[in-house]
Formats: sequence, structure tokens, C-alpha cells
Amino acid sequence: MATTALPPMDDSSALHEETVEFPDNFLLIDLCGEHDRNLAEIERQLGVQIMRRGNQLSVVGEEPLVKEGVGVLTALYARLEAGRSVEPADIDRELRMGGSGPEPQSEPCDGDQLEMFKGGPVEIKTRKKLVEPRTDAQKAYVLSLFNNEMAFGIGPAGTGKTYLAVAVGVSMFIEGHVDRIILARPAVEAGEKLGYLPGDMKEKVDPYMQPLYDALNDFFPAKQAAKLIEEKRIEIAPLAFMRGRTLANAFVVLDEAQNATSMQMKMFLTRLGEGSRMVITGDRSQVDLPRGVTSGLHDAERLLREIPNISFNYFTSKDVVRHPLVAKIIEAYEKDDPAK
Repeated sequence: MATTALPPMDDSSALHEETVEFPDNFLLIDLCGEHDRNLAEIERQLGVQIMRRGNQLSVVGEEPLVKEGVGVLTALYARLEAGRSVEPADIDRELRMGGSGPEPQSEPCDGDQLEMFKGGPVEIKTRKKLVEPRTDAQKAYVLSLFNNEMAFGIGPAGTGKTYLAVAVGVSMFIEGHVDRIILARPAVEAGEKLGYLPGDMKEKVDPYMQPLYDALNDFFPAKQAAKLIEEKRIEIAPLAFMRGRTLANAFVVLDEAQNATSMQMKMFLTRLGEGSRMVITGDRSQVDLPRGVTSGLHDAERLLREIPNISFNYFTSKDVVRHPLVAKIIEAYEKDDPAK
């Protein structure tokens, strides 16, 4: 792959042109996308023009934007060379990260389940698909889930905190490193009480647990997931149901941890048993606890930061992997936050 920078087209123009050569025409087709839609998206977001000439792509525009566009194209082509696909979320990620280039090889890690990370990209194997962290923060988070008995993932919505945690749990379960997967959430919503909802207890709490069911169904065939839940090898339950238990040989995820009180958080963290892993995820900007009640996630950050084998991983709007508008919405709210 060769890159050629050309001088501005004429003295009166501030335009800059840079040409990149991609040796594999089949990969170049995938890079451009159907009807060149990938190129069109890069053009739209960067305000550049991309022209295809044979196996070369020329990027024209203001010099900083041209260099960013070349970086994005190079990074996406590197993904294709590594045997991975290029999806809209990958394009958005590279645009937001400024064209990160080819992904660095991960550091060697201990443990059989980490063999797949040695000398290659971070990928999590589940029954239905391979899950790939898309940003540096997500990769660091996944590695910390494997390397630490307790890990916190803290950041805004859409950054993959819960999704990646469940994926790692499924991977460890499939490989026999844990016997059970336990997914918990505080059953707390703004202005709504469980007792006011119709149905039995399961019907009352299931709406609160639905995001966990959604993640799980992404990784297991539906019938297998239902069977594992029936056999109690996978449990999805409100946080309150954890009281009095010792969770041994299990992969345990507490989602929406910002809505746990300090006492609930202490209760949950002390359930950790032999051979278990715990992941706690939360978004400090979305606390639904009553006014004056301290978030247990806040207290856990303050009290546990210096304890070995407990990791804290943080995400920002740059790590959002939902619709690109989600990142822009988060950034708008962050700018308007008087506390910042």
C-alpha cells in the first residue's frame, strides 16, 4: 500500500490531495462499500472528496482533513487485511478516533482463555459470533475482565460496557472456566415502583432485566439460552435477590450499578466466592436514586481504587458504538453540565 502526497492543485486553492494505493482489488471493493457508500460517509463527515482511480483512492480537501481521511481509509483497509469486515460502526469509530491506523498487537496474557489474544486482535468467542472491541478503551476493558477478579466499567450509554461483559462471561462459561453466569440489575426506575406494575414478581421485574436478556440472546441460540436459564446455569435477577448468597465459580455482572445504594453495593461485592469473576458497570450521569441517596458506584470508586485485582476502566463519548448521533447527544449534554 503506497501513499503519494500531491501539492495543492493551484496557488489560489487551499486544497490538498493525497493518493493511497491498495494492492488487493477485492479488499478495495469491500473498503468502498456497496455503491461506494463507505467512501460517501467518510466524505460527508470529513468534508473531503474521495476519487477512485483503479486501485488508488485520492483524497482531496483541506490538508488536515485529507490526512485524517487517509488515516481512516488505511485503518479500515488494515481491518479487511486481517480478515474482518467493515461495518458502519467501524467507519464511525475510525472517524471519531481520527484514523487510528492498524491495531497494535495485544500484550501476552496468562490463562487459556486469553490464547486468542496473543499476537492478534482482541476477539471474544461466543456460540453465535465473534465479538470485537472497537476502541482502545474497550480493548483495555476486555483484557481487564480476563485479568482481574473484579472489574468496573464506568461511562456513558452505548459504550459497550454491559455487552462486552456479558460476552466475556459467555466465553468463559463456554470454555469451562465458570459454571454459571449471573446477571443482576437494581430494579430502579425514575418515579416508578415495582408494586404498581401488574403480574407476578417475574413479570414485574422482567422489563428491568430486558437489556440483559437482549445481550444474552446475541451470544447464545434462543433455545440454548432458554434451557440454560431453566437449569439455573444462567440467572437474570434484580440486585435484591443476591442478598445472603455466596456466588462461587460464577461470572457475575451488575449492570446499572449507579442505581445501587451504598449498602446494596457492599452487599453485592461481598457475594464474591471462590473461582468467580465480578463485573460492575454503570453510568454516573444517569442516577435514578431518590435525591440525597448516595450512589453505591460512587462509594465503590472512592473506597476500592487502591485494592489489587480490582480494575477501573472508563469510557467517553468517543467509545460510543451505537448510532453516531448517540455520541453527539452525550457530548452536548456533557458541555451543558454545570458541574464540569
